[in-house]
Amino acid sequence: MRVIVTLACTECGDRNYTTTKNKRNHPERLEMKKYSPRLKKMTIHRETR
Repeated sequence: MRVIVTLACTECGDRNYTTTKNKRNHPERLEMKKYSPRLKKMTIHRETR
């Protein structure tokens, strides 16, 4: 049930990170605070489809 998801920055749109999640336990989109190299600061990264 674990799938690989891509995380994209909400401010610049860059797809900087990949991670895995369990779709059975967390069917909603994943959001994490991660570092954006282009902006050089921490931003919210959201799961892309």
